[in-house]
Amino acid sequence: MFNDIYIMFIIATFVIAFTVVPLSIKLAFAVGAVDRPDPRKVHAHTMPRLGGVGIFTAFMLGILFMQDLPFAFRGIIYGGIIIFLVGILDDMYQLSAWIKLIGQIAAAAMAVYCGITVDFVTNPFDGLLNLGVLSVPVTLLWIIGITNAINLIDGLDGLAGGVSLIAALSLGIIALLKGNMPVFYVSLLLVAAISGFLPYNFHPARTFMGDGGSNFLGFVLACLAVMGTAKGATAISLFLPIVILGIPIFDTCFAIIRRVNKGTPIFKPDKEHLHHRLMALGLSHRKCVLVIYGISGVFASVAVLLSFTSSPRALWALGALLILVIFAADKIGLLRGDTAAAPALKSGEAHRFNG
Repeated sequence: MFNDIYIMFIIATFVIAFTVVPLSIKLAFAVGAVDRPDPRKVHAHTMPRLGGVGIFTAFMLGILFMQDLPFAFRGIIYGGIIIFLVGILDDMYQLSAWIKLIGQIAAAAMAVYCGITVDFVTNPFDGLLNLGVLSVPVTLLWIIGITNAINLIDGLDGLAGGVSLIAALSLGIIALLKGNMPVFYVSLLLVAAISGFLPYNFHPARTFMGDGGSNFLGFVLACLAVMGTAKGATAISLFLPIVILGIPIFDTCFAIIRRVNKGTPIFKPDKEHLHHRLMALGLSHRKCVLVIYGISGVFASVAVLLSFTSSPRALWALGALLILVIFAADKIGLLRGDTAAAPALKSGEAHRFNG
């Protein structure tokens, strides 16, 4: 079941990421890819924002050396290169939202071209519904949505990286349980690459991953979720990636609802995301991140447990979880917002849904 050579690749991926991130810090200062402090930001010193270079380099070297991967994984490679380069250019030159969106569409289209597609959705009346030609636009929306959702939560040191690591690990576990070894190994590659980056990013951070890193993580996670869980032939399989990526998905959805309720443009950044609300309740930077790690871990554990069942009754459990999440979100102000109680935006918090 376990390939010793692949395990070596995974270990090497961690070592490469851990080695490259310090080099990316020097590179960021050399090319001007930095976040400078200003009144709306938390950090007091100029911060490099090319930490994603370490994640990207390590992951790509790992996956390129793996043998006998299905053709669909080329979609992750080619699309990942596109999304990463667009993100890096944005880190350096602050691209317009439309240019970034075009880059995300191009990356997602490459994944679809290589066979990464959502083929079914849940039919509440009779199991599964074959999407047919609609599978392409649905997959594009899924990949672009998750890409931006991961970018949205990249607001505190270690937050996006840790949540992505938990999601990748749970995707790998479910893939292993289903006997999908390619997705299992590639998920562990991503875990290793993030693990090599996090020591430099956890509070107090020495570097930020930047849009290059956050967009790349979101893209790869979205693709792996489709390949590892949403391809299942049961209704519950289609919900597993949503549960696994619950934090970024729900935070994005609540941001849209909140801004609609307040009559503000949904693309306008605010200071009322989950991490802002938790800090407004008195949690420290580090405790806030750890609490969100814990919530992500709960979601991941639920997804793993649900992967053992094909019973339609599991959908009732998901419904109950959704109600609980909405109740908790409303309780802490995620649906209504409370700007007066929200802390200042951290670097990178000028969130835009398409960038």
